[in-house]
Amino acid sequence: MRVKESHKKMNEVLERLKKEYPVTGPFLDWTTPLELVVATALSAQCTDERVNMVTKDLFKKYKTAQDYAQADISALEQEVYSTGFYRNKAKNLKKMGEVLVRDYDGEVPRDFKELQKLPGVAKKTAAIIMSKVFDQHESVAVDTHVHRIAPLLGFAPLGASIEQVRKSLNGIVPTEDYLNINELMITHGRAVCIARRPQCAKCILIDLCPQGQNNIKDI
Repeated sequence: MRVKESHKKMNEVLERLKKEYPVTGPFLDWTTPLELVVATALSAQCTDERVNMVTKDLFKKYKTAQDYAQADISALEQEVYSTGFYRNKAKNLKKMGEVLVRDYDGEVPRDFKELQKLPGVAKKTAAIIMSKVFDQHESVAVDTHVHRIAPLLGFAPLGASIEQVRKSLNGIVPTEDYLNINELMITHGRAVCIARRPQCAKCILIDLCPQGQNNIKDI
């Protein structure tokens, strides 16, 4: 697909999704930059609903980067256990606290590249934090839904890597919609474009989706 055609198609996708989902979500609960960093790190391979259940108590106990830096690792593992991969997540949260205290005066850095220096924070998390906390749109955040749906719509090759999808979307999504496309695709992925049982027949993007049209033909 040519770049001009990709831009036009993406604008149509955004317009339809915004109309279909004037309210997106639910997403992660947070009130401070640190809480969003922690919640997003815990959301890897876990639902937002489960993370919110865990952080409801976690955020009462751990309020600062220093709290995470000084955390008892065994206790922290138990507190994040139900989010999965709990040992690695607990280790990253403790190290994240240590890095924030040591290098950033305990504050979450307002920089896309600096954020990625924090344990457990990759480009997806950094992009979300920059958009939601600092209102700076550095990149589209490619989660599992975006990684799956974007290629289905033809915005990246089928089987493309997360990085390939990110670069492709960054080139065709208006900068001000970097966060929107992430949240809209997540909402659409939960409601209609479900991984194991896509509801192609009622999808508002069916005429724009080559894979969805093939699914309809096979029914």
